[in-house]
Amino acid sequence: MKPFLGEEEAQAAAEAVRSGWVAQGPRVARFEEEFARHVGAAHGVALSSCTTALHLALVALGIGPGDEVIVPSLSFIATANAARYVGATPVFADVEEFTGNVTVDTVDAVRTLRTRAVIAVHQGGVPFDTDALRRACGQWDVALVEDAACAAGSTAYGRPVGEGALLAAWSFHPRKVITTGEGGALTLDREDWAQRLRRLREHGMNVSAAARHASNQPVFEAYLETGYNYRMTDIQAAVGLVQLGKLNAMVARRRELATRYHALLSDVDGVTTLMDPPYGQSNFQSFWVLLDQRFGRGRDEVLAELAAAGVSARRGIMAAHLEPAYAQSRSLRLPVTERLTRDSLILPLYHTLAEQEQEHVVNSLRKSVGR
Repeated sequence: MKPFLGEEEAQAAAEAVRSGWVAQGPRVARFEEEFARHVGAAHGVALSSCTTALHLALVALGIGPGDEVIVPSLSFIATANAARYVGATPVFADVEEFTGNVTVDTVDAVRTLRTRAVIAVHQGGVPFDTDALRRACGQWDVALVEDAACAAGSTAYGRPVGEGALLAAWSFHPRKVITTGEGGALTLDREDWAQRLRRLREHGMNVSAAARHASNQPVFEAYLETGYNYRMTDIQAAVGLVQLGKLNAMVARRRELATRYHALLSDVDGVTTLMDPPYGQSNFQSFWVLLDQRFGRGRDEVLAELAAAGVSARRGIMAAHLEPAYAQSRSLRLPVTERLTRDSLILPLYHTLAEQEQEHVVNSLRKSVGR
């Protein structure tokens, strides 16, 4: 991945610096408002990362010790860690091979009377079946948090991912389609929750720092509950506002490149390419391929050969339950998760990827398979 950054972003960041207001301020407020509008939510709360967004989502839901939170193991480890941050127990669910996402059936298979929430991931920008999982969680009386870290610009059932979500968490890390360097957000429709989340990101203060400094009279803030320092800066938001204006064009370009990958790889035996699900469209934040026995080479061997050819590919999505931090979960059997993390790899895909570069990636993969 290469972030698509240019002179506009540099000027926006410089203007924020020259303004004298570089901490959380008016640009953050504008960015969270415009981002929420773009994803079809009533409110946005800009934060320091998607990890902090997931943490605050569980805090807002009142999740704590004794509660279970169902998460996919096939995700960056922050998804599972968020449950631990509030003292809850993460429970790993398997995923479907086609999308890499949890489903109603995989969640239901590990649901217990202690299940209070599900964190479902739109993995690599591929939307999960929002209608089905939202409906099921409503019937189970279980809160659904959507980890949309990778999904800005993806759609499900003709709607932006995030529209209609109870709580959706977003990332603006440099590997995502749009970036603020580091940063994240929560989007939601409940105004009372949005107000509380804005307090929680700023140490629980009932009056923001920006509001205090804007007043021409002394303002004495109160700290209503234990909060956190999860703020985004105005410099980051300035970059984000420029990036947000490019989002539709960037998604269109990524989908164009993904379509070309599909065509170039269509006759390579043993390689299954990532596709849109029938109910939605991916922003193709990542483009992964799954190798099977017909390919004849192990994934790690292929990665080494691609690296030798100058292709910066990566292993597929990690499986958290196989990491040392979750050693007590290694006895779990999550067959689809384990196959995807073992046999998949992520190919280069970024806005400025040239046709000859893409052809070099595919030709290098073909050489690895011996064709």
